[in-house]
Amino acid sequence: MTLRNKAIAGFISTAMIATALPLVAATSAQAQVNSIPQLLQTIRNDSAEQERINRQRVQEFQANASQQTSSLSQARAELARIEQQARSVENRFASNQRQIESLKGELTAAQGEFGEVFGLARSMAGEFKSTLDRSLITAQYPNRTQVLGRVANSDALPSTTDLNAIWETMLQEMRSQREVAEFEANVAGLEGQTGVTRVGPFVAFTQGDGNFLQYNPPTDTGEGLPLLSLLPAQPGGAIQSAAQNVLNATPGNVVYAPIDPTRGELLKTFELQPGPMERALQGGVIGQIIMGLGAITAILGILLIIRLFLVRMAVAGQKRKAQPAKGNPLGRVMMAYEGAQNADTDTVELKLDEAILQESPKLEFGLNFIKLIAGIAPLLGLLGTVTGMIQTFQAMMIYGAGDPQLMAGGISVALVTTMLGLIVAIPLLIIHSLAASLARGVQSTLEEQSAGIVARHVEARGVGTVGVAPVTNI
Repeated sequence: MTLRNKAIAGFISTAMIATALPLVAATSAQAQVNSIPQLLQTIRNDSAEQERINRQRVQEFQANASQQTSSLSQARAELARIEQQARSVENRFASNQRQIESLKGELTAAQGEFGEVFGLARSMAGEFKSTLDRSLITAQYPNRTQVLGRVANSDALPSTTDLNAIWETMLQEMRSQREVAEFEANVAGLEGQTGVTRVGPFVAFTQGDGNFLQYNPPTDTGEGLPLLSLLPAQPGGAIQSAAQNVLNATPGNVVYAPIDPTRGELLKTFELQPGPMERALQGGVIGQIIMGLGAITAILGILLIIRLFLVRMAVAGQKRKAQPAKGNPLGRVMMAYEGAQNADTDTVELKLDEAILQESPKLEFGLNFIKLIAGIAPLLGLLGTVTGMIQTFQAMMIYGAGDPQLMAGGISVALVTTMLGLIVAIPLLIIHSLAASLARGVQSTLEEQSAGIVARHVEARGVGTVGVAPVTNI
């Protein structure tokens, strides 16, 4: 084959391969193509296979079309049947409704004047049920309003038993309002049944520790939840003591019992009252500074009082000894005299005065700081007052004076800081007074003993004998 024939054959082969490529790609496996006849035969086979697959798809589509047509016919028949059934039910419902209206008319005619009586009974049952649901006594009798609810919500005529249940429940409520009763109940936050003491419809508290309880109506707690729960903040003080008196009372004793005429609303206000730390924190940054300075100065003052008391005891012990000790101010003054006892009287007095002057700063150490903080604390409180009033006026300028809560923050800072300043200043003044009194007492002792030492020195030089001893009778 010449070069030209080979080129033509290659071009024809490439064109035929490109034409047959989609058919060849559809087969699952291909044989090795070595010649043009073999390629043509492969293409014919693939074309036949593709035609067979297409015929199979057409047959499946036609079969599915028949099935879908049959399903559509069945669905339309079912829809028609359901629509016919719905029309029948609607006709029956309308007929029953007309019959009900007719029977209601007959019932109204048969009741006559009793219809108004039964209507009034249903109305009273509903109102009384609402009242009892919010009564603390319901915590002891949780199921007593079921009959009232059935009467209030029923369209049928109430029975004699139901009508009697209305006034019987009223009598039970009136009788229970004057009782101090004990019963077992579930309390939210406590495990199992808890003993509860109830004072009429006013208050209830646990029998163990006298913690007050709050009543949660069924409409607020939901079905199955406890009707009683512990107050978030117990009142304490005389109110808590009165509850303990009721728990400890024996039959026949008359004791004062706590009563909340607002049925629990007054006791809940104790939750809104801040504790000591919460109230102190209302003073803001200035209040915290006052408390910090007060705590540090109080600790320093207490340590200073203890140190001065120990010094005073050491000086009192030194007064009973002739041998001076270096561990107390009087001993150091006596040692200063021993160093100058051979000098003249003026020199001895100067030496003793110098020794006392050296001891005075040690005795007065910290007093000025305590006095300073005692004077600064009220000024810081005044600064907090001014700052709080500025905040209050700013809130009034922005939001107006209609809502007091917007001004409460500034007023709290103004009042609390003043209170903290006075609370810190008063104890510090007392501490300063005690410490200064102890320091002055020791200084007075040193001056008295120094005067006695000088007197003995003059007397000893007059008789030719020199010595030192504390003067115990000065």
